[in-house]
Amino acid sequence: MKIKDKSRILSEEEIDEIVISQADDDSAWEEPILVNKIKSLSISINAELAERAAFFARLYHEPSIKNWLMRIIKERLDMEEAAFAELKRDLASK
Repeated sequence: MKIKDKSRILSEEEIDEIVISQADDDSAWEEPILVNKIKSLSISINAELAERAAFFARLYHEPSIKNWLMRIIKERLDMEEAAFAELKRDLASK
């Protein structure tokens, strides 16, 4: 099925018809794209720690505790990596 006027917006039914008509035509499809899922980690924290985190998330106008915690963890990891690199340089120079 050919689309005559590309500027016209197709309805869902028209799109479905096009896809169904091209389903068995391999030349109508692009090469498949492989997508790898990034593994995530879930952790639990106690209520007191969650309340403290919620307070600071609100204080810094973060949209969620999760966003604030991710930012804090990233900042801490950056500091730890910098300290580790400096320690390695100091040890290498001795």
